[in-house]
Amino acid sequence: MKESLLLIEDELLLGDELARYFRKQGWETTLARNLSDAKKLFNEQGVDPLVVVSDMNLPDGNALDFLEQCKDATHSAEWLFLTGFGSVADSVRAVRLGAYDFIEKPCELERLNMLVEGAARSARAQRRLENETLAQNSRYSLSALAGNSAAMNQLRDMVSQMSQVPFSSLIITGETGTGKGLVAKVLHYSGTRSKAPLIEINCAALPRELLEAELFGYEAGAFTGAKKRRRGLFELAHTGTLFLDEIGEMDLELQGKLLKAVEELRIRRLGSETEIDIDVQIIAATHQNLQQRVKEGVFREDLYHRLNVINLHIPPLRERLEDLHDLVHQFVAENNAKSNKNIRDIPPTVWKKLKNYHWPGNIRELRNIIERCVLLATGNVFPEQWLQLSAPADQASLNVENGIVLPLDGSLSLQDMEKYIIQKVLEKTDYNVTAAARMLGTTRETLRYRVQKYHLGLH
Repeated sequence: MKESLLLIEDELLLGDELARYFRKQGWETTLARNLSDAKKLFNEQGVDPLVVVSDMNLPDGNALDFLEQCKDATHSAEWLFLTGFGSVADSVRAVRLGAYDFIEKPCELERLNMLVEGAARSARAQRRLENETLAQNSRYSLSALAGNSAAMNQLRDMVSQMSQVPFSSLIITGETGTGKGLVAKVLHYSGTRSKAPLIEINCAALPRELLEAELFGYEAGAFTGAKKRRRGLFELAHTGTLFLDEIGEMDLELQGKLLKAVEELRIRRLGSETEIDIDVQIIAATHQNLQQRVKEGVFREDLYHRLNVINLHIPPLRERLEDLHDLVHQFVAENNAKSNKNIRDIPPTVWKKLKNYHWPGNIRELRNIIERCVLLATGNVFPEQWLQLSAPADQASLNVENGIVLPLDGSLSLQDMEKYIIQKVLEKTDYNVTAAARMLGTTRETLRYRVQKYHLGLH
């Protein structure tokens, strides 16, 4: 399929020459003699050119005025302007309106062709980005929040309302695995900033210094190893959304810098003296009780109130088991497609086991279990033997005389396991750090670091 090029040129000989030349180059070329004809092509015939090559001054007006009027209708097209007498004012305005280039007549056809090819590459990239965004918008629509329980209906209603208003910040709370990241994506891709970037970071995954550099960026030489300037996530998320997962794990000192950035919408890269204006909406998420963290003095109260403009709480799966039906069918369908399987029948015994399970890992655990079962299935019936559901939550982590039993079904992350083990060993040794470190085969310093990291506290 040929790509479309629109020429707007009132000089008869030049217009015909350009049209013939670009048709020979493989373009589906349409020629308009004035702005009125061009408007009819856009509005009545639905012409959707990849590149527009237009004379600047036409019998019925200035082409820059026309570009400004129809920019929304041709947002993925690149515009290239020709003029017999260029001016600084026109060139500045052309750039401001998003024109690809501005060239004086007469110009060589080969040079013009190079510019058109460059404009075409830029327009193709824009269209690919738009298509990817549309796909993301479809994937993360409200229908992605499956379930018909009262809690899920209420959550969908709140997300729907929030996606239509320009909120500055909000907090999503809920246990690990409930789908806080999914809600953040639905909010972004269903909202007013859906065409702008969604930038995500897990605040628990990096130490303070690295997290600060990631968020705010840095100048060359700001610290050892900073060989060149790097833009931070705030800058990358400009006009879009910054998703701060596990905000409750952020270092107290860094929380103060985050508060300043959120309040003033202005940041400073590490090692820089210049402040940069930003326009972002903040979505924070945590599985912790931030109000309790505030009381404990490990989370800033002013930052909590600044972020907590709106609070979306996702209930755990065990409190909305009526959603299991929708979720299981959704995950089975997804994994059927991914694994080229065709599971259609889910026996009643499977449903009984799923409904009697406590789901400590919530939806993440359910998704992992369904993926395993579909992957290992050999027929059209859901394989009950691969459920491998562990004991209920009150029995899953029982201490035994010489060890600790942990579920290996995906309900606990590696970090959760480490925290749990340290907590149980500290309790077992009556919070004797030396004895606990010996039992864990590590040093007292390393153990103290982990205790501080997980805010376990020593009695």
